[in-house]
Amino acid sequence: MQSGVGVCCSSSSNWLFGLAAAAAPLLPSSLTTISFPISKSSSSSLITLSTPLLISSPLRSIASASGSSQLNEMASDDAQDPRLQRISSAIRVIPDFPKPGIMFQDITTLLLDTKAFKDTIDLFVERYRDQNISVVAGVEARGFIFGPPIALAIGAKFVPMRKPNKLPGEVISEEYSLEYGTDKMEMHVGAVQRGDRALVIDDLIATGGTLCAAIKLLERVQAQVVECACVIELPELKGRDKLTGKPLFVLVKGA
Repeated sequence: MQSGVGVCCSSSSNWLFGLAAAAAPLLPSSLTTISFPISKSSSSSLITLSTPLLISSPLRSIASASGSSQLNEMASDDAQDPRLQRISSAIRVIPDFPKPGIMFQDITTLLLDTKAFKDTIDLFVERYRDQNISVVAGVEARGFIFGPPIALAIGAKFVPMRKPNKLPGEVISEEYSLEYGTDKMEMHVGAVQRGDRALVIDDLIATGGTLCAAIKLLERVQAQVVECACVIELPELKGRDKLTGKPLFVLVKGA
């Protein structure tokens, strides 16, 4: 991969395409060209990547794909893997954002560190490449950053789980609780089929509300939720306890 090359995205939807470009080294070698429009007003204006794609050499799996220990698994417990420290160090913590008392876990600095970003994707790909995942469901908005490159690398389709009135087609909705009030998550009808094996991905688990809503949406269409995966967990908020027994895999603990 060339150094000093950046991909800028202006909206949640554009992240899906920008991350595909940024994650090109993770794709199978047979996929050597990616094209996508760079603006809504000029659909004929395309960015095309036609470079040989570099594939990481196979690395050991950081955890077994089976067993009850999966329910409470955190990759940071593996002190032998230097990638985890690199990932943790690349995440910036901003106090009192977006309101006093919140320690915001800012993954934008992780995205600026190409090595740490690649390590993040690699760790997830190593875990899921042999689990027959057919759907990667990304939770808006930062699940759109990590989900597409993982889906492309393991040969699964990517399905965005969006906030209300963001998807243009027919949707199914699931309401979930916030600290004050409620919100909804939506998914396109027909995007996920009965029997699909789904991975739910987000950047962080706090109280677990959005992951629970994603699980319910997928189970309503009779998909099998294999696991939920997040880069960061805030353990003190006990979000994993709300996942109705679904396995959760996390890379690092929040500061």
